[in-house]
Amino acid sequence: MNAYQDIYDQYVVEASFLWLLRSIAVEQPHYNSDEILALENRIQAQLDGLLTALDDAWESCLTALELEEPGEVFTATIVAFKSHDMEKIQQVVKVGLSNKDAEKGLISALGWLPGKLIHPWVKKFFTSKDLNHKYLALCACSIRRENPSEYLNRILERDDCKQHIKLYARALRIIGELRRQDLMQHLTDAIAHDNEEIKFWALWSAILLGHHQLVSQLEPYVLTTNPNQHHAINIAFRVLPIEQAREWISRLSNDKAQTRTVIQATGILGDPHAVNWLILKMKEIVNARLAAQSFTFITGIDLIKNELTGEDRQHLIVQPNDLEGDDDISLDEDENLPWPDYEKVSSLWMNNGNRFVTGQRYFLGQGLSSENLQTTMRNGNQRQRHAAALELALTNSEIPMQNMRARLSVTGE
Repeated sequence: MNAYQDIYDQYVVEASFLWLLRSIAVEQPHYNSDEILALENRIQAQLDGLLTALDDAWESCLTALELEEPGEVFTATIVAFKSHDMEKIQQVVKVGLSNKDAEKGLISALGWLPGKLIHPWVKKFFTSKDLNHKYLALCACSIRRENPSEYLNRILERDDCKQHIKLYARALRIIGELRRQDLMQHLTDAIAHDNEEIKFWALWSAILLGHHQLVSQLEPYVLTTNPNQHHAINIAFRVLPIEQAREWISRLSNDKAQTRTVIQATGILGDPHAVNWLILKMKEIVNARLAAQSFTFITGIDLIKNELTGEDRQHLIVQPNDLEGDDDISLDEDENLPWPDYEKVSSLWMNNGNRFVTGQRYFLGQGLSSENLQTTMRNGNQRQRHAAALELALTNSEIPMQNMRARLSVTGE
């Protein structure tokens, strides 16, 4: 063993851990693009260390791969592809496809690597007989926002591919992401499918292609708890007419278990009609921070900048994973949101709310102009950037939907 092997072991540990941090950060309200870029540079510094001696790096990666964790799979995939070694690449692909978490690291690496290296492999995956390889190729194209052209057409025309639900759903989703208007008929056919996953992504993409009238068919996905409820709400309340959106929100609110969903929906809709209700929700410990986030999405009022934050009440919340026998260690989605001060927010709104017109949609206190949305995509926090990208995509059905989770740093490595 190389006398410096422990150094490469440490590079693997650091790169994998930093990747995990980034995978969380891209969804968080306290990270912006500059901070994501700083994280990416730290990841690349560790990868650069590994790439100084690929054989030694691979030895360290092999040990880490046994964990089958996404960060370790990401790091090993970078090293494997940089080595141009078929056997190593086959190994990381096999491990990456072994579970859902590992798959995230594999796909992320396919988006991280430079195009000149990854494009030949994406073509190999598309032409592979293994349908899981075709799925990987689609994911790589999606994360990179690169058009798979005829490869996508062929997948949509093959019965065996359409019987592979995961592959078929991903193919339908990328139609919307990349604005493949030429494939609308495939979406129309899939909307009649009896599989809910297939039907949902066909509707989602059709709406992104400009067929907003289909939003009414998202009703069951919006109003009931299901795997695609978040995606459904995120797109539906951006295209629904205001009155219909209010009616759906009213129906959602009949189920107390959907209170947080209602709070999110009001922020997405952007109608100041709901602001007073959101302010009342700021009194409730479990809903306060989420209500404040929706308040900001509508009004553009930043709680921290405007000194509207209150006492941290986190210690008063019993988390599910604090309960005996609960092993869930997932990050609380409110964890990095500021705590609002109900009295201060209420007073400010009383004095400034009259400039907002009820029944009109707002996004961070402004209209939904292309300029405003692009400014948010550049300067907003990650949750705001995701929302702005989707809003912009819905206003222009021709340009590809931008990926706010994609790698920001551009290098020639």
